[in-house]
Order: sequence, then C-alpha cells, then structure tokens
Amino acid sequence: MITNEIGIDLGTSNTIIYLKGKGIVVNEPTVVAVSKANGKIHSIGKEAGEMLGRTPVDIRALTPIKEGVIANFDITVSLLKYFIKKAINGSFLKPKAVICIPSHITDVEKRAVRDAVIAAGVKEVFLIEKCMAAAIGAGIEVNKPVGSMVVDIGGGSTEIAVVSLGGVVATQSLNIAGHTLDNDIIQFMKKNHNLVIGDITAEDIKKNIGSACPLKDELSMDIKGRDLVSGLPKTIRINSSEIREAFQESLSAIIDGIKSVLEKTPPELAADIFESGIVLTGGGSILKGLGKLINVHTEIPIFIAESPAECVAIGAGKALDETKNLRKTTF
Repeated sequence: MITNEIGIDLGTSNTIIYLKGKGIVVNEPTVVAVSKANGKIHSIGKEAGEMLGRTPVDIRALTPIKEGVIANFDITVSLLKYFIKKAINGSFLKPKAVICIPSHITDVEKRAVRDAVIAAGVKEVFLIEKCMAAAIGAGIEVNKPVGSMVVDIGGGSTEIAVVSLGGVVATQSLNIAGHTLDNDIIQFMKKNHNLVIGDITAEDIKKNIGSACPLKDELSMDIKGRDLVSGLPKTIRINSSEIREAFQESLSAIIDGIKSVLEKTPPELAADIFESGIVLTGGGSILKGLGKLINVHTEIPIFIAESPAECVAIGAGKALDETKNLRKTTF
C-alpha cells in the first residue's frame, strides 16, 4: 500500500515538514495559543505565532519545544497532529515519518519525541540527528569516506558535527542559537539604553542590522520600546556596531564549539575539512558576516547552504529515499 512519507524538523522556532514528491509543505512557528480558562487550543502555527507578546489576558501563546527538546508533551502532540494533517492534505493513509532530534538529548527525551509523533497519527517513526539531516539537506555526500563538517544554527540549539561514511564522527550541541542572540539584544537594550523590548522586536533588529563582523556601511534603525525609568513608550536609534557588541559572547561560544569538535576529529578527516570547508545551515547562519567571522578564527573556508533554514527538513525527507542509509543514521 502506498503511504505518505514525511520529514519533520520540529524546531524551537519553526516546524518544517517535507512531503516526499512535493518538497516543503509546512513551515510555520512552533507556537500554540491556548485559553487560560479551560486549556482549550485557540490557534496553532502562524496565527498563534502572531500572538506572541500580544495575547489578550485570557489567551497564552506557548512554545512547546525548548532547546530542541519537548517541554510540553500534550501541546506538542496537538501541534504535530495539526501540521501533519496539513502536510498530507487530508489523506486517510497514516504517514511514515523521519523526525530530527538534537544530538545531546537523552534516551527518555528521544522516546518522548517518538511517542509524540506516534500519538499524532504517524504509522512508523525514524529518528535522525539534526546534524546528519542538515548535512544531507545541504547536499553533502555523507556516505563517502571523506570528512565533512556542518554547523546547524537553529532557534534553540546549535549542532556542530563532523560526518563520514554515513555516521557522525564528532559532535557537540550548544544551547546557544538564534533565541540566544535575540535575548542578547534584549539585555543590551536594557543595560545600555534603559529600553525594554520584546522578542519580536529583538528578532527584527537581528535580521535587519545584526552582524558578526564590521560592515562596509554600518546600518541603523529606529527602535520602539518602553522606557525602563518612566514606563512610557520611547523611540531610539541604534546601529549595527552596537548590536555586534551584544553578540560577542554568544558568537565566541559557537566558535569555541567548532574548534572543540575539530580537536576531537581524526587527523585525516580534519584535513578533508580544511580542504572542503565548513557548511553552515539553519536560520541563524544567515546572520551578516558570520561566515567571515568563523573563517577568521578557524582559517577554514565557510559556505552557507542553499535554503539554510529548510536544510534539516529537506535532509530528513531525502533520507526517506535511501532506506538502507536511513537505517544507518537513525536510532
């Protein structure tokens, strides 16, 4: 019997689903809005994401995935049911799914992911490490006897890995990623400008003027928030050099993580990486100048994958096409 086959990237920020034969069919915020009074779900995905920081008193906007791990099982099941139904477009056939997980999670957390996907209506579940899925999605030939390095910077975690012969040779998972940079901006604005801003404003700042290296023409923008002293609305102008200062500690931790993984890599594979370079994936990889900063500190060529934010889901979907390889890379 023909079954639907899907690859799922259940991310802290966004859930992305790849449907075999069609490509990416779902890419929406991993957010669920629920009623405070009775716990009933109000909205899921894009509509719920628009409520973050703007919910009325009787509604809460929840993010059930924290640092790549399920923090609220029941809400995660409801979210997956909604997205899977949307992905398979009302088909009555239960799908087979590959779902991506961070490399650092425990066996109990892996089981929670598997159970949540089964409870959401999936017939058969495979788990694949995010770094492996990211490498496949980026077009790296993971089954060759050659070392390749991928750095996947998501919303809640950064996965750094060296892959070769269909397996992960060395890996490290950091809880520093896109949301960390947003929080860096929030704390910087409080400390240096006495201005309170929300997560959405911080993300806008990061996308518009955030950078990891000095820019040829520094950028600036007006920021609206609440004055910490007066409690009144306030608008100030900030520039990209200030935001770069806010990122220093977090970006240094990511670079240290890359160096740590390189140190654990066998010499022959490390030599391959110095020749072929490091591939960046994930939404966080598009930060202006990030590749240049990593290159300065490692002296290794840096490449940003095509469609970096969707690489993990694409890799999970492609793994469905190679059952023998899928068995190698799953748990």
